[in-house]
Parts: sequence; C-alpha cells; structure tokens
Amino acid sequence: MTEMLRPVERRVLMMRDEGVAIEEIARRIRRSPALVNRMIEWTEIPRSGVPVKRTPRAIERRVLSLRASGESYEQIGQRFNRGARFIRQVEGLAHFRRGLELLTNPD
Repeated sequence: MTEMLRPVERRVLMMRDEGVAIEEIARRIRRSPALVNRMIEWTEIPRSGVPVKRTPRAIERRVLSLRASGESYEQIGQRFNRGARFIRQVEGLAHFRRGLELLTNPD
C-alpha cells in the first residue's frame, strides 16, 4: 500500500509507527499537527489504479530525436530559446523516463 503514497506520507507513517508524537512529526516536516492528522487519515483512503506512467514529454522526445540526428545542444537550445545546459537536462530526463518505461512495460 505504501508504494502509492508520496514520500512525505510514507515518512509521516514511519515516524508514527516508531511512536513519534504528532506534534513532533509536525515540527519535523514544518506542518501543523492538524495537517499531519489529516495526512494520516488520507493514507487510509484506498487509491484507485496504479500511479501515472511517466512517459517522455513532447519536448523530451523532440530533443532525443534532434540529438539522434546529430544536432548539438547549442543548436537545439536556439530552437527552443533555451540554453545548452537546459537541453542537456531535458535529454537526461528523457533517457531516465525511457528507462522507466522499459522497466515497467511487461512486453
């Protein structure tokens, strides 16, 4: 069940299970005790389906195809009015998401 929770929700539940007081949990995550109580209650509500698949976005797919055709980061950056460093980050994220896609598809 915890695989469908956000990291902060998993951490709150772990601290609660360790016996940490709600006020202390709230202080550690910089939230109110009321919000921490609501978060704990919300985690008990069943969530539907699996988490959203993170497939590459359009810009990521386009950057991959342009890089595959031999364009430099600077050339691609000019097309999108972005810097070469940003294009490198987009390419890296695209590769990461493609890897996730390969790992999660049972095909």
